Amino acid sequence: MSAFTLELTPAHHELVRRTHAFAQDVVRPAAARYDAAEECPWEIVDRAAQEGFYNALFYADLIADPTGLSLPLFLEEMFWGCAGIGLTVVLPALALSALNQAGTPEQVARWAPEMFGEPGDIKLAALAVSEPQGGSDVANLQTRARKDGGDWVLDGDKIWIGNGGIADVTIVNAVVDPELGTKGQAMFVVPKDTPGMEQVRRLRKLGHRASHTAELSFRECRIPADNLLGGEDKLEHKLDKARRGEGKPAALGTFEQTRPMVAAMALGVARASFEYACAYAREREAFGGPILDNQGIAFPLADLAADIDAARLLCWRASWMAANGVPFRLGEGSMSKLKASEVAVRAAEQAVQTCGGWGYVDDLPVEKWYRDAKLYTIFEGTSEIQRLVIGRSLGDPEATATPLHHHLPGDHGGLSRKFGHGSLARARAGETFLRLAKKAPESVLRLGGRLAAPGA
Repeated sequence: MSAFTLELTPAHHELVRRTHAFAQDVVRPAAARYDAAEECPWEIVDRAAQEGFYNALFYADLIADPTGLSLPLFLEEMFWGCAGIGLTVVLPALALSALNQAGTPEQVARWAPEMFGEPGDIKLAALAVSEPQGGSDVANLQTRARKDGGDWVLDGDKIWIGNGGIADVTIVNAVVDPELGTKGQAMFVVPKDTPGMEQVRRLRKLGHRASHTAELSFRECRIPADNLLGGEDKLEHKLDKARRGEGKPAALGTFEQTRPMVAAMALGVARASFEYACAYAREREAFGGPILDNQGIAFPLADLAADIDAARLLCWRASWMAANGVPFRLGEGSMSKLKASEVAVRAAEQAVQTCGGWGYVDDLPVEKWYRDAKLYTIFEGTSEIQRLVIGRSLGDPEATATPLHHHLPGDHGGLSRKFGHGSLARARAGETFLRLAKKAPESVLRLGGRLAAPGA
């Protein structure tokens, strides 16, 4: 198990450098054009594939990092460039996460390449969970899957689906046993152009306009039995456990993993807005000097500086916990998304306010970031849902009895336990030294002082 640390590895720094350069040189120059056209940025996705940022093994490698930091580092830099283009680039990773969580190794090997394609032959993937009547209420899914001979047949409606209708592979969450609630659900692979799956309409959005979002319908949509993720034996085993009151929902593991990912996306928008506001406030002069000299400008930016860093630390902690299988006791994944999404909205709003009238027109990028930021308090679970998750955990006396760090894994034995910093042995040694210091010569005191100094 990897220890939680804020020290980035050389590989982390290189990933940040490469991603930031791509975001700055390729993504940002194209952001306004694709936002205005509301088109899928195929050219940019192909460039991402050429740079190694768009393939199944790249995302699998990021997820496999035991520090948990590779994925949030990558996402923050990519979304610093443009949230809409960034979402198009990473949407297949959400579907890949569901495939990895629920699928067999054979299914992963079969479908993962079809989710990304390769440079010159780009493919897309989608994850279809949300429904018109349910939104964040995964327990209220109406899409049904029934077995018919050697096939599964899907019927229902999905909405807010990124890449919906244009994806080569769509992972669909559906109910197979309504009496079991969320535990009676399964996930299915639906290839592009499957009869019965139809794009009802493309949704026009406030922000993230470079990302294609659609409403889908499934009417007698027939797929082979092999397209049930995990296979029928695993499904029957899961349903039997659910009937005994055991197990967890099919989509739950995906949501636990994606909430820190969404937090990192929001941080990219927050940081872009914050950096621009600071730069503008340093250069814009009014009333005899830079407007940053005014407390009315400086103080809100100071609060944002602290809050963005705090949200990033929550994101990194949750990502590390997910990567190392450390249980979320107080909804730590939801904490990261809640704080990062809400600081993104505040940072974008403050950027508009700092730029004044210029911030309200599209001469500057801040109005776009303002539109983009709002999505993070809504998708992958609204802020209200995150608070509900955290609030429900407060009813567990074991979860709230002690701070989280009391339960984090680590080396609880060995010499460091007896002689490490803060140990009783070191405290007693310090007391002995202070008593002897009254009679010791000055040279000995200097030596002892160096040994006792912080960091020794």
